Amino acid sequence: MLTFVIVVLMLFLIPGPAVFLTITQTIKGGKRNGIITGLGIAVGDLIHTLAAVVGLSAILMTSTLAFGVVKYLGSAYLVYLGIRALVEKTKKVEKKPITKKVNNKLSFRQAMLIELLNPKTSLFFLAFLPQFVRSDGSPVTIQLLMLGLTFVLMSILYTTLLVFLTSTIGNKLIVKSNQGSNWFGKAIGVVYIGLGIKLALQTNE
Repeated sequence: MLTFVIVVLMLFLIPGPAVFLTITQTIKGGKRNGIITGLGIAVGDLIHTLAAVVGLSAILMTSTLAFGVVKYLGSAYLVYLGIRALVEKTKKVEKKPITKKVNNKLSFRQAMLIELLNPKTSLFFLAFLPQFVRSDGSPVTIQLLMLGLTFVLMSILYTTLLVFLTSTIGNKLIVKSNQGSNWFGKAIGVVYIGLGIKLALQTNE
């Protein structure tokens, strides 16, 4: 378990869509929104864990059709979010923090869907978790479940740390103006579209 925790911590140091999503949602909607986004990501990871335990992830690895369906759904959703961010108009505000009221439930659903609709995440859990299963330990199903739950808990702690760091440092680095806010929204849109295209080009090999 100690080895597993160390490896997961090292993996967290590699920025991915979950990290970017947590940071941008924190800057956009504040600490509460960032934490809720992190919880959405964690729920997505939990579902992937359960899928890996019951063997559903194996279907994505062996079925080109299943992999393609999930992949293109995830890609389309990311591109949709990107286009919406690009066309969204920034409302004029006085000199106040860049954070604004957001729909926390929507942020949660978006984060969960983005995590769920990335087939690479399923394949990651299927390939990664079994490496830490001990043949002389408890039943394999229990071991996989415990490893997955440990990953989910570490993910929540990590995204929460990101939220507080972003909230503390981000407000000092970002220009709090209408122009800056508009630019930031467009940048988010471009990155979302880029992530969607990248996901669409992934293979199950």
